[in-house]
Amino acid sequence: MSNKYIDLETLKYILYDVHNLEDLLSRERFEDHDIGSLDLFLESVKEFSDRELYPYFKEMDETPAYHKDGTVIVHKQVDVMMKKGGELGVISASFDYEDGGLQIPFMAHQAAAFILDAANNHLPGYAGLTQGAAELIIEFGNKELNDMYVPNMLSGIWGGTMCLTEPQAGSSLSDIVAKATPTDAGFYKISGQKIFISGGDHQYAENIVHLVLARIEGAPKGTKGISLFVVPKNRPTIDGTLEYNDVMTVADFQKMGQRGYCTTHLGFGDSDDCRGWLVGEENKGLAQMFLMMNAARIAVGRGAAAIAMAAYRTSLQYAKERPQGRKLTSTGKKDPSDKQALIIEHPDVRRMLLLQKSIVEGSLSLVLLASKYYDIIHSTENPEEKEKYNLLLEIIIPIVKTFPSEAGSLSVNNGLQVLGGYGFCTDFSLQQYYRDIRISSIYEGTTGIQSQDLLARKVPLQNGKALALLVDEIMQTITLASKHEELKPYAEALSSTLQLSQKILQKLMPFAMKGNYERYLSDANLFMEYMSIVVLSWLWLEMALNSKEKIATNDLKYDKIFYESKIHTMKFYFKYELPKTTSLSESLMSDEVLTIKKDIEYIV
Repeated sequence: MSNKYIDLETLKYILYDVHNLEDLLSRERFEDHDIGSLDLFLESVKEFSDRELYPYFKEMDETPAYHKDGTVIVHKQVDVMMKKGGELGVISASFDYEDGGLQIPFMAHQAAAFILDAANNHLPGYAGLTQGAAELIIEFGNKELNDMYVPNMLSGIWGGTMCLTEPQAGSSLSDIVAKATPTDAGFYKISGQKIFISGGDHQYAENIVHLVLARIEGAPKGTKGISLFVVPKNRPTIDGTLEYNDVMTVADFQKMGQRGYCTTHLGFGDSDDCRGWLVGEENKGLAQMFLMMNAARIAVGRGAAAIAMAAYRTSLQYAKERPQGRKLTSTGKKDPSDKQALIIEHPDVRRMLLLQKSIVEGSLSLVLLASKYYDIIHSTENPEEKEKYNLLLEIIIPIVKTFPSEAGSLSVNNGLQVLGGYGFCTDFSLQQYYRDIRISSIYEGTTGIQSQDLLARKVPLQNGKALALLVDEIMQTITLASKHEELKPYAEALSSTLQLSQKILQKLMPFAMKGNYERYLSDANLFMEYMSIVVLSWLWLEMALNSKEKIATNDLKYDKIFYESKIHTMKFYFKYELPKTTSLSESLMSDEVLTIKKDIEYIV
């Protein structure tokens, strides 16, 4: 297994140079930090990952979490991740000082989490969900809830989860039936079941603080009647001790991948003694949970990008070391007397490696872009700026979650192919990366759900204002790239693809305006793929533009080949991936509808 699971230079380049983290540091919220201090933070996270995460990656797959005697037994490194990671600041780093955080940019925090994910994707989720749950309590909970739960969560002593999914509901949150009954004592009695709860229980957590969606009796039907509750596994008492809160671990799901990251089935209130405390207002739970869900969707995209990065680095190392076959001579035949060529010299292997590189580094740029928008939103007092970046974040969130997940699976698959038969063997890590990344397109809303969210909610948002802002951002890069002769053809190609997207929407929008939403959304996944390629092409053009200017001004932090490789990879993406938008557009604008159910059933 490769000991180079991440390209730290590329991570820092995209963070510092492409997305210009230093610009954020001029804002009052981040004024105590500089590039040097943030660099030290990233380096300390890398050292921690090298020591405490990466060496256990394979072992955690081979010794998965399991349910025993009412609790879940996990690998000992979960304890290290939470406790030592908590001390390092991997949970609290982006929180306010007053909440026990370091108040570093969310961008830098996500970059650190990317390192953790690449080292061992079975571990960071425990900390990430705790971070998200704590953020939600801080944002919407009262002072009592904050004081009671947040300090122990940010230190890693207590864990945290989000509990949405139910056996009968899946992703259909309007069908949630978990019940909350008010009492005169100020708490609610909680009853119901939740499934697929990541990090829902383990032996190393003194307590786990569940953020639970439930219905108060008499609440409106659908999503408008859902409230949010803090429901700890063990409730704190007046004397500071903990007592069991009637939260039962029913089972731990055994999975094809991420086997060290427990996924639980929880029962609440089987003995009618499960207490929950309302967070914020009644019937506002789903809107509140979206704060955590948006961060979780960025985290899923980040995790998928990181897994794909680790797989790419492993397959790249293999390709540089593995001799196989011989290069073709001018006769079109191979000379058996020639020395065997390393497989990285073969064009098809190079194609697979470049595809991986383009997906991995493009996905990383996408995740950090979303994180930058998040930072601007939370550090500005200007209402116009806040609205602009809120809209930009909203429209790219589905893409941030979906592209690294779907394209990341393709990337890892190509990495496995580079290894050939060895890629299929458990002695090598590619098969594990392949199994681990597969969940990413299901976590936090499937690709189908994200695609419908993009086309149904985000594209029409504020009469198309969010989309218009995104198009404007892309056009700014196109305009700048057009000034460079080498980049001009690629800028023009992206511009044409962007214009074609408008024709697609002109074809689709009338269906929505007439109330034929089933037809409007029938190919939402294709539109997601189309827009994902557009956005990734934009980010690669931006990276190529930055690299071009670095070379032109001799402003080189890294060697010249580093920057030229970015330009080369951009050209690869534009040659092999951008043209796929043509066939996608043909399908999207076709009048033939084949997936909507007719009177006669054709799927037999």
